[in-house]
Amino acid sequence: MDISMLNVITSYTIWAIFAIIGICGFVGAFLAATTREDAFEVADRQKKIVWVAILIASGFVLTVLGPSIPILPWVAIIMIGLYWFDVRPQIKSILEGAGGW
Repeated sequence: MDISMLNVITSYTIWAIFAIIGICGFVGAFLAATTREDAFEVADRQKKIVWVAILIASGFVLTVLGPSIPILPWVAIIMIGLYWFDVRPQIKSILEGAGGW
């Protein structure tokens, strides 16, 4: 295996990882779009439409543009991760009635 083959494999692997995270962004946008509007206000987060737009734009950047633009994919990955690991769990606990801090 020479260097050019290793470069191709690495490039395809990066595209695949970005595509998987981008699909998670689209799924998150769907889940945010089907969530009640007032849940975002109670959680003291941005409005529902803002999160849907952020997640759709992030998914688009990762699946279509991929690693071609240097900083944009990393911002998209952070925004998708922020929704999945911070915003969504808080909204889910509010909707399930867990409340608390």
